Amino acid sequence: MNHAAQSPPRPTDEPPIAVWAEGLSKTYRTGFWLNRKVTSLKRCSISVRAGETFGLLGPNGAGKTTLLKMLLGLIRPTAGRATILGRPIGDRAMRQRVGYLPENAYFYDYLTGWEFLEFVAQLLAIPRSQRSQRITQLLDWVGLSVESAKNKQMRRYSKGMLQRVGMAQALIGNPDVVFLDEPMSGLDPLGRYQMREIVLALKEQGKTIFFNSHILNDVESVCDRVAILARGELLCTGSLDELLGGSERYAIRGRGGDAAALGSVLDTFDRQGESWQGETGRALPEVTAAVMGAGGAIASIESARPTLEAYFLKQLRDRGLTTSQ
Repeated sequence: MNHAAQSPPRPTDEPPIAVWAEGLSKTYRTGFWLNRKVTSLKRCSISVRAGETFGLLGPNGAGKTTLLKMLLGLIRPTAGRATILGRPIGDRAMRQRVGYLPENAYFYDYLTGWEFLEFVAQLLAIPRSQRSQRITQLLDWVGLSVESAKNKQMRRYSKGMLQRVGMAQALIGNPDVVFLDEPMSGLDPLGRYQMREIVLALKEQGKTIFFNSHILNDVESVCDRVAILARGELLCTGSLDELLGGSERYAIRGRGGDAAALGSVLDTFDRQGESWQGETGRALPEVTAAVMGAGGAIASIESARPTLEAYFLKQLRDRGLTTSQ
């Protein structure tokens, strides 16, 4: 690994690159004699700008956690290079500006949540005079009561409570970049909503957020850009508009009206008796007025843009990756 690696130059009117990787690969040796090689990541290159919320998607075993841990310097790559905030991965100065929530975090079971967060605050050299206020604010933010945090040992916490404590420890140092590995894991619908609100609040503060997830609805609601990883290979990267289509399209169903006039309004038009359906990219007020002018009645209007879930499954199917290895 090249410790002199630096992020590529950028135009002056664009935000700096916060997370950058080029050709990252990871190969493990396995078997009794360590004579077999297994590649979990293949030549992965990504670039995330400061202030972006970036979602990494993929099925179980795709290599998402491997990539995240390499960026954090917890796993050494077999090949490739990367930087965080312009510093080589593993650099101590970089780590002080990064927060991390693991998917399956290990906590000291016999500490309370408050004691654990105080311990983390001490490791980050947060002044004693600021610790109590900071911990209280974070507990309120992640939806965990101070009473539970102070009086209940973490071995008695539910998975959702542990996830909340984990998010609080990831944010306690006020990091510039936050890495979240399956942050919605183990949360009920209310907890997922609260976690999404936290991510959006961090985004408003200008934080860079990089997270792995398989809950596609959550990714679609908070991410600026996404990447799809499968069997160690990066399949595609882009904004939701770039991947799903930028202009909004609508699927419209209706009854009656002049077929020729309706066909001139809708990009696609199919009529069966009095019922018809079609798609259009025009503005809805224009379409509604035109349908009424043609003597038709609209029964329903739905978005015709594919969901991220539909796009994700199509990418896997097109490459024959929907079956387990």
